[in-house]
Parts: sequence; structure tokens; C-alpha cells
Amino acid sequence: MREHGGNLDVAQQRFGGAAEDWIDLSTGINRVPYPFVDVELRQWSALPSQSEVESLHAAARKAYGTDAPIVAVGGAQAAIQLLPHLAPRGRARILAPTYNEYAGMLSAAGWDVTEVSDLAALAGAELAVVVNPNNPDGRQHDRHELLALLPRVGRLVIDESFADAVPGISLAPEAGQPGLLILRSFGKFYGLAGLRLGFAVGSEPDIAALAAMAGPWPVSGSAIAIGRRALLDRDWAIATIARLADDCVRLDMAARSKGWTLLGGTPLFRLYNVGDALAAQERLARGLIWSRVFRQKPEWLRLGLPGNETEWSRLSAVLSSV
Repeated sequence: MREHGGNLDVAQQRFGGAAEDWIDLSTGINRVPYPFVDVELRQWSALPSQSEVESLHAAARKAYGTDAPIVAVGGAQAAIQLLPHLAPRGRARILAPTYNEYAGMLSAAGWDVTEVSDLAALAGAELAVVVNPNNPDGRQHDRHELLALLPRVGRLVIDESFADAVPGISLAPEAGQPGLLILRSFGKFYGLAGLRLGFAVGSEPDIAALAAMAGPWPVSGSAIAIGRRALLDRDWAIATIARLADDCVRLDMAARSKGWTLLGGTPLFRLYNVGDALAAQERLARGLIWSRVFRQKPEWLRLGLPGNETEWSRLSAVLSSV
């Protein structure tokens, strides 16, 4: 198992407490989720119909501003696991450091994987991967520079799992042209990661191939019902983008007061240089607040944003003792 946030069971084993006692800031999942909506019993008891799946696709196209072919899958992770089988094995280059599942999945499937540090070094790959905004440092890339890579690689995969809160950077409106594949996560921005919903947007052949690999019922009826309603609720999305922007400033100020240095982030998580990340993680954990550390970067600590005022007050109290 590769390192990830959300490993709350590890925190509980080391520091105690029930899951509901913890504030899990180790992920980039919005802790003020989209309001739960009633789901008809039929959505739980019957297989999703094709028309229901298509209604979800239509909602996603509208939310992402695209007319391109699209397929719903069980989270962006599901698309990542299908990605190595979309084309014959060859050279894969990944802009790094980034989400570690890409290198792991591609290597396991027999691809020749190289991690590179700048966009230009992606040229020549049969498969090039860019996470935009990047996880964990929030690095963003200009849309035109990304599009300029298209004729220089076999297939360009842009992971936009954290793009909902910064929609202006999305290349989804450009999807549909050969060689460009966009991956989107639903659960992070909408705070419903347990729903397991994501999308791939791309050319007709790529989406048809992914849909065939995903099978006839790639997402649940409840995911369709809740996802469709949330994706069409633009008022909620606009209000959430504004709240997250304010909360980033609030968290950065709290971190600065402890002498931590902001290294980057997105509106859903922040990355700080804290000197000794393991020590900082342990001090936070003793207050039942879980954070993310990185084995290869012992000074990096990543924090998601607290949700309600109770969580903010607890974080403030724990930080005061750090």
C-alpha cells in the first residue's frame, strides 16, 4: 500500500480515540460537504439505467464547461487504475513530485516510468501525466503551455482532481481533441469522497475504451442521484469557492504564527515547511487532529482546511500548544 492521507486507522492505533473524535486534515477533502439529499429507495435497490447515467454525464459536462465525451467512474482513482491499459506499454513521464499512484500503477503494468521536474521534459513520452493543480504542492500550469505539449506526446493526461475550486485553470473545455484526457474528482470539492465518483473527459476513442473497461454499472444509483444534484448546484459551488479562499488565508495566518513557512497548496489543502514534520504531526495528533507527512520530505506537513467553527477552535487550541 502506497502512502496516502486519510489513514485515520494508523492515527487511532497510535494515539487512541474513535474515528468520530478525530479531525482528519490529512486529505484534501472539503470538510463542509454538499448537504446530504434524500435518495429514493429505487436508487439503492435497482441497477442504474443508461438514461440515469447519461443524466449524470450531462450534469458533469455542464459543471465542467465541456461538450466532450465523458464517462463516470468510481472516483478519479478508478480512472488511474484503468489508464495503463488504454494504450500499448511504452514510455510514461510524470511531472513530479505528485500523487504517487500514477508511477505505481504504470510501473506495475509494465510501463517505462520516469518522473521529471519540468513540463518540457515530458516531450517524447507515449504517456505524459500532469496533476493540475498539483498534489501536494499546489503548483499550477498555464493552459496554453499544457496544450502546447499535445503534439509532442502520445497522450497527455491532466489530473484536475483539485480544479473545482480554481475552475479557470481547467482544460475540460478543450477536451475531445485526440491525445488529451482530463480526469476529475467529485468527492474532494463536494466533500463526499465516500460516494466514490469521478469522471474522465476526452476523445471519443479514449472514453469509449475507458467505458468498456469500467463495465456496465461503473457508479452506483446513489452516486448518480447525489452527484447530479450537486454538480448542477452552481450557487453552492460559488459560495464554497469563496469560503475556501477565506479559510486558506485563515489557516495560513495560524501556521505563520507558529513559524511555519507556506510552500504551496490549493483551496482544499496547504503545504508547510515545519522543520520536523513528524514531531509536528505527533503534537497535532495528541489533540486528535491528523495531518499528512511525506517520507521523502521530512520537513513537509500538509493540512486540509477545518470545517465548522468547532474544528477551527480545536485546531487553534492545539496549535497554541505546538
